[in-house]
Amino acid sequence: MKKITALLLFFIIVTSAFAQDYVGMRGADICSRNKQNRTSFVNPADLSPNTPRHSYDVLNYKLNLDIYNCFKTAVKSFTGSEIITFRVDSTLNSIQMNAVNASIVVDSVRLNGGATLAFTQNSNVLSITLDRTYNVNEVVNIYLKYHHNNISDGSFNVTSSGFVFTDCEPEGAREWFPCWDRPSDKATFDITVKVPSNVKIGSNGRLADSTVSADTIWYRWISRDPLPTYLAVLTGKVGYNLDIVWWHKLSNPADSIPIRLYYSTGENIAPTKNAIGNMTTIFSQLFGEHPFEKNGFAAVSNYGGGMENQTLTTISPSWSSVTSLISHEYAHQWFGDMITCGTWADLWLNEGFATYCEALYLEQISGYSSYKANIVGDANGYLGGNPGWPIYNPSWAITTPPSGTLFNGPITYYKGSCVLHMLRYTIGDSLFFAALKAYATDTVNFKMKCAVTDDFTAKFSSVAGQDLTWFIDQWVKQPNHPQYQNTYGISNLGGGNWRVSFKAYQTLSNTTFHKMPIVLKISFTTGSDTLIRVMNDVNNQQYAFNFNRQPTSLAFDPNNDIVLKTATLTVGVNENETGIPEKYSLSQNYPNPFNPSTEISYGLPKNSFVTLKIYDLTGKLVSTLVSEQKAAGKYRVEWNASDIPSGAYFYTINAGDYSETKRMILVK
Repeated sequence: MKKITALLLFFIIVTSAFAQDYVGMRGADICSRNKQNRTSFVNPADLSPNTPRHSYDVLNYKLNLDIYNCFKTAVKSFTGSEIITFRVDSTLNSIQMNAVNASIVVDSVRLNGGATLAFTQNSNVLSITLDRTYNVNEVVNIYLKYHHNNISDGSFNVTSSGFVFTDCEPEGAREWFPCWDRPSDKATFDITVKVPSNVKIGSNGRLADSTVSADTIWYRWISRDPLPTYLAVLTGKVGYNLDIVWWHKLSNPADSIPIRLYYSTGENIAPTKNAIGNMTTIFSQLFGEHPFEKNGFAAVSNYGGGMENQTLTTISPSWSSVTSLISHEYAHQWFGDMITCGTWADLWLNEGFATYCEALYLEQISGYSSYKANIVGDANGYLGGNPGWPIYNPSWAITTPPSGTLFNGPITYYKGSCVLHMLRYTIGDSLFFAALKAYATDTVNFKMKCAVTDDFTAKFSSVAGQDLTWFIDQWVKQPNHPQYQNTYGISNLGGGNWRVSFKAYQTLSNTTFHKMPIVLKISFTTGSDTLIRVMNDVNNQQYAFNFNRQPTSLAFDPNNDIVLKTATLTVGVNENETGIPEKYSLSQNYPNPFNPSTEISYGLPKNSFVTLKIYDLTGKLVSTLVSEQKAAGKYRVEWNASDIPSGAYFYTINAGDYSETKRMILVK
C-alpha cells in the first residue's frame, strides 16, 4: 500500500490533474482520491462500535422528500417521511437504526397506520420501542417523519451552481435518512422527491412516474433490485440535460434498457455516449448480462471523481475518461452493486475488481499488450506506495477504518487488481474467466447479494477444481509481497550434455512465503528459447534441467506474470553453487531440542518421489511433512509441533532407494 517525497509528488500530480479533466489519470486513482477525501460529521471511530446489534432484515425503504427549497435558495434543510419495512430475525420488542442527529432530526415514529412509538435519538443511533414483542419472520412497517438540518455533512450536498446530490460511501446514508447503514443489509427502495419543475433528478432503479403541478414536479424512482444504503442516490440540477442510450440485451435483442446520461450545458458527453453501449456488451459477455433495469451517469461540477451508486453513477464532468474512470465505475455495477462486499474488510471485492476491469476493458478494445501495460501500472502504483498492511483486515468487518485507510489506492485498488491478474496467471485463462462468470451469475449465493472474501475463494476453488485458499491467504490476507533473491548455474556434463540449476529463494523479511507457479526462460547457443513452468511451493527450492545443447542464460519470470515482487538473479559458476547435491542426504534437525518449531534439511541428487514423516516412540505416525515428486536439489521443511506433547520423535525420509531415520527432542 513510499518515501515521503514520492507521496508528495503523487498528490501534487493528482491535484493538478483534477483541473485537467483527469487527462492521463487512471480510474482507480480518481475513485480512490475522491473517497479518501470524503467529509462527514460521523466520527470514523464511532461508526462501527456504535452500530447496534442487527436483529432484523430491512426489506424496503420508502422515502418521500421535499427538497424543493434546496434548489430555490441553496439551503441544505429539507423535510421527509419514511416507511421502513423489515422482517424480524430474532425475537425483539425494540430496534435500533443509524441516524446522525447533527444532520437529521427524527420528529415522530409510529407503526404504519397505527400507534405512536417511543424513540430516542442519541448521536449515531435511533432507538425505537415497538408496541409489542415480535417473533421471527414477522414483517413490520414503521413510519417516520424527520427533517435535515441546514448543514454541510458531505452526504447531502447542495451547491451554488444548482446541484443537489448525495454521496454516501462508506456510511453516510445515515446523514440523510434513518437506516441500517451497513453494506450487508440490502433492501429495495421507493423514493419520491419534490423539486421545482425546471429540475431533472435521477435516482436508483426506474422512473415510475413524474407528476407536474404548476412550478413543482414529483419524481418517483423505484428500485426493484435490492441495494445497500451507501449506494442509494439522488442527483439533480436546475436545467440538467438528459440523453438516453438504449442498450439491446444479448439474451433478447428486442428488449432494451435505458442508460441515462445527465450533464450540464457545454459538457461533451460524446465519448461516453459512443462507448457505453459497447462497454455494456463487453462486460455482459464477461460477467453475465447487465443485471439492472436501467443505468446511467450524472455529472456534477467540481465533484472529485466517481461514485458507483446503483444504476446512477455520480462522476465529475470527465466524459472523455472512457477507458479509465467510466470503465472503472461502470464495472462496479457488477462488482460492488450487483455483488456487494459483505463487510468493509472485503472492499477489495468492489474496488480491486473495478480496477482490474479497467485493464480487461482495454484488453477487449486494444489487445493484451494494453491490458498488461495497465496491470504493470497498477503494480507500480502498489510497489511505489505500499503502506505495509494486507488487503483484508478482519477487524474492518467490525470497526470501519478511516476513509484514507479503507480506500487506500495502492492496497484496496492496485494490489486487489494485481491479485486478480496473478490468479488468472495461476489457474489459466479458461478457468479464470469461467470462474469469474460463474461467480457473477450465481443467483443463489452472490447475484443481487453480498459476498465476503472466503465465499469468493470457495466459488473460484469450486469452478477451478482446486483449493485456492493458499493463494488468497498469501496475497489478500498477508501484507507485502515476495522478495526473490534467486540464483542459477550452468554445468557442462560432458558428451554434449548440459545442466541448468536454479534456486528460488524469498527473503521473508516482511511477509510470509508466497507459493506461486514460476516460469523460467532458458536461452541456448543454437535454436529457440525454452520456457519451463514449475511450482515454487517451498522456500529455497532447487531445480535442475538437463539439455543436449549448450544453455547460455536463464531469465526468471520473463513475462513479469508475478507483477507484485522484487527480484534479483545471481549467476553461479557451476551447479553446486545452486545447491544440487552429489548424493542423497538427511540432516539433523535444527534447533534440537526445539520448541515448538524445527527445520529439517535434505538433499536429492536427482528427481525423486520423496516422503518425509514424523513418528513417535511407539512407531505411530504423527505427521507427514512431504509426500510428492521433487526435483533434484536441497530442501528445507519446517515442522511446527505446537499441538504435540513433549518427547522424543523420529523422522524418516524415503527417496528413490534411499532411506534414513534420525531422532529429535521436543521440549515444552
